[in-house]
Amino acid sequence: MNEQSTVTVIIGAQWGDEGKRKLVDLFASQADVVCRCQGGNNASHTILAHNKSYQFHLLPTGIINPNCLSVIGNGVVIHIPSLLEELKVNEEKTFQGRLFISDKAHIVFDFHRQVDGFEDKDNACRSRIIGTTKKGIGPTYSSKVTRNGIRIIDLMGDFARFSDKFRVLVNLQQRMFPTLVVDVEAELNKYKNYAEALRPYVTETVHFLSKCIKENKSIVVEGANAALLDIDFGTYPYVTSSNCSVGGVSTGLGIPPRRIDRVIGVVKAYTTRVGDGPFPTELKNDVCEYFQKKGNEMSPSTNKMRRCGWLDLFALKYSNMVNCYNSIALSKLDVLDDLSEIKLGVGYSLKGTKIDYFPSNASELASVEVEYVTMPGWLTTTKNVNSYSDLPCNAKLYVSKIEEVLNVPIQWIGVGPSKDTLISIY
Repeated sequence: MNEQSTVTVIIGAQWGDEGKRKLVDLFASQADVVCRCQGGNNASHTILAHNKSYQFHLLPTGIINPNCLSVIGNGVVIHIPSLLEELKVNEEKTFQGRLFISDKAHIVFDFHRQVDGFEDKDNACRSRIIGTTKKGIGPTYSSKVTRNGIRIIDLMGDFARFSDKFRVLVNLQQRMFPTLVVDVEAELNKYKNYAEALRPYVTETVHFLSKCIKENKSIVVEGANAALLDIDFGTYPYVTSSNCSVGGVSTGLGIPPRRIDRVIGVVKAYTTRVGDGPFPTELKNDVCEYFQKKGNEMSPSTNKMRRCGWLDLFALKYSNMVNCYNSIALSKLDVLDDLSEIKLGVGYSLKGTKIDYFPSNASELASVEVEYVTMPGWLTTTKNVNSYSDLPCNAKLYVSKIEEVLNVPIQWIGVGPSKDTLISIY
C-alpha cells in the first residue's frame, strides 16, 4: 500500500471510552494490518459502518475491512469461548485467512473470572472497589507474571501436557481460593473442541509482523483501555492489568520502538471514568447528568453510568509525557453544544501549594484542588459541521486552548458517532 511501512498507534489518553474505535475505523479502512496489543474482552467498542452497528470486544476493528489483516498479539489475554462467539457473530465479515492470533497470548479460563469476583469482594471489604469487569483479566495476568499461565501454544500442542498444566493451575487457584469449584474434566473436554476451532487462526505473530514491516505494509495498532489506566503509569491501584500506554505496543506485539512512526492520543472533549478511583475534575451536579444523557455515557461493559467531569488538561499533560503524542483526535465536541460556559482543568494544588507533577498516590490525587479556566460555550449545534472553518467561533477557541496548554496539535474533531462525522483539520 505504501512506499514505506508506517506503524501508527492509537491510544486513549484519559480513563477510557474516548471514542478510539471511530478513529481506528477510519485508519483501518485504508490499512493493511490492524492489531490489538494488550487487554482482553474487558473493553467494548461500537463501530457504525455501512449503516450498521458492530460491537467488538477482542477482535481488531480491521476485521470490518475485507482487504485488511487483523492481529491479536501476545500481550492480549483471550477468553476463548468469548472470542469464538464474537467470530460467530461477525462471520459475515469473512475473516478466514485475515485473522492471526499470537501463539504466545495467554488464555483466560472461566475460573479466572470466578476469582475476579472473589478478589473484588475482598477489595470491597477493605473499602477499595477497583470496579473490574469480572472478565478474569487481572487474574490471568497474575498467572502470567507468576509463570503459571497457559498460552495458546500450549493448547495447540500436546493435549496431555496442556491437561497437566491446566490441573496444576486449577490447584494453585484453589489453594488461594478454597471455595473455588472447577469441574476439571468437563473443562478439558471443552478445550479439546476449542483447540480445533482456534487452530486455523494461530500463528507466530512476531515473525508475521516483522515480515509485514519489511513488505512496507501499513500497520495500525489500536489500544484498549487508556493511558491513565496503565498498570504502571495509571492511577494505581484503580487501573487495568496491562500496559495500555505506548510501551505496551512493543511488549504486546514485538514491534520495536524504532518502528513506531506516530502515536495519536484520543481525547474526549470532557472527562469520564468507570468505577472507583481519583477523578479531580469530576462533577456531581446537573452538568454531570447533562454529560451522561447527551453523551450517552452508559458503559456497555458494566451497564453502569460513567462518572463525568470537565476536561482535565493537567492529567493530559502527564499522559502526553508518557506517550509523546504526535497529534490528538478530540471526540464528542458536539456534546458540549448546549453549555453556556465550559471549564478546563489546567493545574493542581495540594494542601494549598501548587504542584507541577501528577501525583502517584491515589489519595493525594483524590484530594487535589483543580485550577480551572472558563471558556464561553457556543450554544449551537455542531452535528452537521464537516470542516473546521465552519465550527462556531467559541468551539474553535476551545480547541485552540487545548492545543495551547498541551502543546500538541489537534488533527481530528468528532461531532457525531460515525467516522463520517470526524472533521480532519490537516
